[in-house]
Amino acid sequence: MPFFRTLSIRAREDELMDDFSMGGDDLREALKHLRRLNKIFAAPGPTLSGVEKLWKEIGCPDQLHIMDVGAGSGDVNEKLLRWSDKKGVKLHITLIDMTEEACVEARRLFQNEPRVSVQRADVMDLPDASADIVTGSQFVHHFDGQQLIDIVSQMLRISRYGVVINDIHRHPVSYTAVWITTRLISRNRYIRHDGPLSVAKGFTGKDWQELKEKLNHHTMSYTWKPLFRYSVVIPNDAVKRLS
Repeated sequence: MPFFRTLSIRAREDELMDDFSMGGDDLREALKHLRRLNKIFAAPGPTLSGVEKLWKEIGCPDQLHIMDVGAGSGDVNEKLLRWSDKKGVKLHITLIDMTEEACVEARRLFQNEPRVSVQRADVMDLPDASADIVTGSQFVHHFDGQQLIDIVSQMLRISRYGVVINDIHRHPVSYTAVWITTRLISRNRYIRHDGPLSVAKGFTGKDWQELKEKLNHHTMSYTWKPLFRYSVVIPNDAVKRLS
């Protein structure tokens, strides 16, 4: 992955993780190293911020089912579990991923956490209203064009109350920081290639505004969060009826 590249438009190259024919030990190692990157770059914060905002919009229920799609090993949800303890919310989280490697890592990470379950599945195959809130952390940047609209629409379909997206701000500072950090902490080919590319495939406010218009979803909101991320909240029709 080059150190210098244009970031004026979203990159379209596939990440190595998009090739499901690979995987194995390299991918399992990458998932472990990705957890380190998530801690360094404060990845859980935008998810928690969006979930809490939507939770308040639906009346602060004392029970909540969250489904995290494209979850990887699901480490960003550890902060949600601590939040639920503080708020007194009976929380269950279902982690969804298409790769066996991610599911194995997620089951290992949460082996002593009964509030978390793991399911290997494709979002397209999940039933309507499968969970109260559907989240995607560093997931939707894998899609562009009509595919992006379709995947977010599917996330809305399987949610009762709406969707929270946590994804990367495409910016020279974040690209440079991730490029350098991935080379300092890892020799894994997934991390060194996909880490910077994820930033190049990330979003700006203009991109989120275009998605909002294409979805025709006027209640969608997006907020910039440290460190160079966006927290996106898309309430569905059930929230409109509650308000």
